Amino acid sequence: MPGLSARPHIIVTGAFCGAAFPRFPIVSIPSSPEAKKAGWPCTTPISRCSPIGTPLERQGARSSQGLAKSLPRLSDHGKTYTLYLRRGLRYSNGRRVKASDFKATIERLFKLRSEGSLYYSEIVGAERFWSKRRGGIAGITANDRTGKIVIRLIEPRNEFTSLLALPFAALVPTGTEARDLTSHPPPATGPYMITRSSLGRGWSYARNPAWSRNGRLMPQLPGGHVSRISMRVIHKPSDRIRAVEDGGVDWTSGWLSQGQYAELEGRYDRSRLRGEPILATEFFWMNTRKAPFNDPRVRAAVNFAVDRSVLREIYGDELLPTYQILPPGMPGYKKFVLYPHDMTEARQLIAAARPSDRKVTIWSDSDPEERRACAYYREVLQELGFAVHLKVVKSAHYYMAIGKTSTPDLDTGLGNWFADYPHPNDFFEPLLASWSIFPTFNENLAQIDNQTLDSAIIALGEKRGAIPERAYAALDQGYTALAPWVPYGNPTIPLFVSRAVPFRQLIWNPNFGADLTSFRFK
Repeated sequence: MPGLSARPHIIVTGAFCGAAFPRFPIVSIPSSPEAKKAGWPCTTPISRCSPIGTPLERQGARSSQGLAKSLPRLSDHGKTYTLYLRRGLRYSNGRRVKASDFKATIERLFKLRSEGSLYYSEIVGAERFWSKRRGGIAGITANDRTGKIVIRLIEPRNEFTSLLALPFAALVPTGTEARDLTSHPPPATGPYMITRSSLGRGWSYARNPAWSRNGRLMPQLPGGHVSRISMRVIHKPSDRIRAVEDGGVDWTSGWLSQGQYAELEGRYDRSRLRGEPILATEFFWMNTRKAPFNDPRVRAAVNFAVDRSVLREIYGDELLPTYQILPPGMPGYKKFVLYPHDMTEARQLIAAARPSDRKVTIWSDSDPEERRACAYYREVLQELGFAVHLKVVKSAHYYMAIGKTSTPDLDTGLGNWFADYPHPNDFFEPLLASWSIFPTFNENLAQIDNQTLDSAIIALGEKRGAIPERAYAALDQGYTALAPWVPYGNPTIPLFVSRAVPFRQLIWNPNFGADLTSFRFK
């Protein structure tokens, strides 16, 4: 296409979770970080998670138009969503994009037992289709002649528009096989298409020939600046850094140690390196169902006692201190500090509580910086008069161990949460609602059960229309006041580029990372 560089630009991505994908067996794009990166330039959901703010001052993300002409229209007290597909859209293989493809795409999730199907389980008929795998999902109807898509939910769900922006809902043609498509990914609707995919090694993009048409129909979406992109998976951070510095590759992002980040920052400042925000919070959880943390005074004391500046020194510039649950950029975020560092106040609260059980076990994964953070946390609890044992579990098994509520000595420990989509309920319901406490794979690590705040989660979830941001800000304060966590930081991800990339023009999406369509060259 005119104005596009023919040079193949190599981009390195790290293995965020110790896995190297893309893998396409579960959906067109599943939920691993690498797979999200792989699919973002190729697939277009019905709605879309778009970053807001300037490239240098991102302010989060919001749902916006995608394949549909507009965001959904709600009716039936928020239980029915109606959208109209844009006319004339094509897949990269030339097939017409049809309204019925949405129904087929969601049903494919359920046929494959995808984890993504959980997001759409409240559609009428979804649970029946899960068990029968035949007959279709009754709550989705589509008209290919008009492009009309109607989705009926069992109950209202305020965040459902955000769920339609997930890669799980990115359309694939009706008849796409319900099997592993890693080696032959489904056709694309976005500006690029995947031309090669090698599990664990990398993948390549080329321009989508249908984008000349689709781009005119979706002018609000970026179309990209380069003709080809090659992605290589390099696990070792030092190797990724060296590859960019040598000029063989043009970009990398992924976790670095504090020393690696500081060294890079010293050499390049912000000319080629910056920490990009993500919708995530790091915290220490406290088990509210057993002593000593069943006493809110003890939990408040611990919050006062933890010095976020010490933790910032441990993590370096990759962690921004926080005192609340919602991260910056999340709708409903409003900065506040209920528990500033105050050891005097902390000691007074402990003296008033007089906890009879002062033996505490702290749980940590084996990541070096997480272990250092928990070692500091142990010092804090010891200073408050507790006898503390630090239990370290291999990172691969950590959340399985602490997610089993019958595990002995689940007193307190390390936790973190990375939002799947830009809606505050992606924090509150899975992490803090009483019905999210499960015997295994439990994510409400504090096991907090507060009926008043439970009712608020339900009421806000049933609100129609826009996200009720002020109410979610109040919910953030309500849970933070109960102190089930010590929220201490919002992580950032280092983005490091070669000399050839004009850094200031890059766009970062807090859910999906660097937007490949924003890359251009000097």
